[in-house]
Amino acid sequence: MAMTLRLNEELEQKLSGIASELGCSKQKAIEVMIESYDMKSKRRAELDDALEFVLSHDKKLMQRLADA
Repeated sequence: MAMTLRLNEELEQKLSGIASELGCSKQKAIEVMIESYDMKSKRRAELDDALEFVLSHDKKLMQRLADA
């Protein structure tokens, strides 16, 4: 699906710099950034779920360790 993206000059320069660093087009740089954000967001949710599990499942153990 086609999309038009309008950026102010500052963001346009940043995008050009990122694309240059990645050695790709601005279109590809945007795709890479979207995929990266999505992956990091999913990973953050997984870590939050794991932390919640440990804190609830091992609550007594965590308390004993804190008191030691």
